[in-house]
Amino acid sequence: MYRYDEFDHQFVKERVAQFRDQVERRLSGELTEDQFKPLRLMNGVYLQLHAYMLRVAIPYGTLNGIQMRKLAHIARVYDRGYGHFTTRQNIQYNWPSLADTPKILEELAEVEMHAIQTSGNCIRNVTADHFAGVAADEVADPRPYAEILRQWSSLHPEFTYLPRKFKIAVTGAEKDRAAIQVHDIGLHLKKDQHGQLGFSVYIGGGQGRTPMVAKKIREFLPEADLLSYVTAIMRVYNLYGRRDNKYKARIKILVHETGLEELRGAIDAEWQILKDSELKLPEADIRKIDRYFELPDLKARPDALFALAVDKQRDPDFRAWVNQNVVPHKNAEYGVVTISLKPIGEAPGDASADQMDAIAGLAEAYGHDEIRVSHEQNLVLPHVALGDLKAVYDGLLTIGLATANAGLITDIIACPGLDYCALANARSIPVAQRISRRFASLEQQQDIGELKIKISGCINACGHHHVGAIGLLGVEKKGEELYQITLGGSADELTTIGEITGRGFTPDDVVDAVETIVQAYLGLRIDSAETFLDAYRRVGAQPFKDALYGEVHAAA
Repeated sequence: MYRYDEFDHQFVKERVAQFRDQVERRLSGELTEDQFKPLRLMNGVYLQLHAYMLRVAIPYGTLNGIQMRKLAHIARVYDRGYGHFTTRQNIQYNWPSLADTPKILEELAEVEMHAIQTSGNCIRNVTADHFAGVAADEVADPRPYAEILRQWSSLHPEFTYLPRKFKIAVTGAEKDRAAIQVHDIGLHLKKDQHGQLGFSVYIGGGQGRTPMVAKKIREFLPEADLLSYVTAIMRVYNLYGRRDNKYKARIKILVHETGLEELRGAIDAEWQILKDSELKLPEADIRKIDRYFELPDLKARPDALFALAVDKQRDPDFRAWVNQNVVPHKNAEYGVVTISLKPIGEAPGDASADQMDAIAGLAEAYGHDEIRVSHEQNLVLPHVALGDLKAVYDGLLTIGLATANAGLITDIIACPGLDYCALANARSIPVAQRISRRFASLEQQQDIGELKIKISGCINACGHHHVGAIGLLGVEKKGEELYQITLGGSADELTTIGEITGRGFTPDDVVDAVETIVQAYLGLRIDSAETFLDAYRRVGAQPFKDALYGEVHAAA
């Protein structure tokens, strides 16, 4: 993983000192909250319903044991003993005092972490495939390019005050695990017919009030042109993106209102000025960054397959966990472990300080000191020898994180919702907990198969409900919390926006509604191999609407 150079250390240190002064002036009354707001947002500090919230950046979702232990320490000392891992591969603390935030940032800087550009109208944390560098279906590791984009975008003077926040994601596999088509810019790393690396470039994706799937603007961009072309896109957006209406300020609206071809012409014209400038990436510089992300020294483990087979035979719960939460590594003697932060009945994405400490220990002992955060609000140990899987499982079992549900119906994405967020209309966490309990049986979950439920407490879609196979959106009507259901969404290489089924459901009825949808699917599917999404795409929405509302109501 990337390590800070001298510039990084100095840059973060100076930012901490600057923010300490700003906080002191706010606490003394010299700055009003309105004056302080843009300053705190530049350092990842939000004001939520009950307290300030701090969002810490985890670039492309990669960190080590020391960094995870620091996150645990901050949760224990400055918060209420836990943190919340987000869909942007970051972590949030919901209860720090404002007076403590400079000290927290100072401690983060000690382990090469910060909270810069995790909020505000700037380029946010660049995300990547959480299986990057280890996935068997990968063309190349996308994280070096995410790191290049991080270095380029950090405090970029031209893009510090964009029309709206801006999000970039990178993937290096045909199976899109980074949701690139619901980002402002999505980059798909691939090789051309000559074996040269480059990118398919997508622009204008996003969720929120106006969900849109990104459009491919360039089929193949050579890797050397990455920064110049992205800069051209950013310049055109910065110049023409709407600033009169924040709800129409994202680049997706610019793509929609201008049209892809006209916008491509403006971007290409800008790119002609930039493509042979100092923004062209030298081959030596790219390969230098690559070396930070080389695979660790994975020792040969000839005993691995036999040891794993014995352990699976002895322990059926362990066997179920391996089958669901472990995927193949590029090295056949190793596996990639998903640590589900979705124990039955718990808040999705939350991890206690003790759990974070324990995961750091497991990563150090069995995972070559590397941890990933997924946009699905889980953690990943990317390099675990097959013979060590039982030890990892046993360690997770002791901290309540050995749930074998990765990708199943209880592996729910949810935003903090009305329990914390000032923008929310409804609660997300209690609904996620109740759905999780309703489908707690692992046998039932396995019978249902892959099914992604995603819940947002408001139209801003932090819970990615638009791209859930079953999406729940919290709305408010006449002072009552209701949940609107969408079906058929996905955030993979076949990205689709879910279709609204009809009227919303009360908090008391929404879990029953989800079960009704699931039962309808089980009755409709051809066989157990047909996933919910496959069945939905085959039969359409109407059978599910009929099940939810009755045939007469649905037809009307």
